[in-house]
Amino acid sequence: MANDRAIGGGIFAGSVIGIIVYGLLIFYFPLIVLEITAFVAVLVLLAILAWIGYTMATTPPPEPITDIPDSAPSSPSDATATGKEEQKPA
Repeated sequence: MANDRAIGGGIFAGSVIGIIVYGLLIFYFPLIVLEITAFVAVLVLLAILAWIGYTMATTPPPEPITDIPDSAPSSPSDATATGKEEQKPA
């Protein structure tokens, strides 16, 4: 539990420092920082789409289900045909 709190505190501190550094970089070098930010955003989005496409293309199709147990009737007419009558409330 204490380890999780330490990791959470580190993530929080790193995020706040990142916000401050990014703000300072935007203030002093706006064009290059925005270009890099846009490039990284597009790169991440396209990498995720490529990963999804690769996974869909290389995953084999699921095996068809052929062994379905015949324990329950699928419709009321099947119950009467097998001799099993539905119980009606009194």
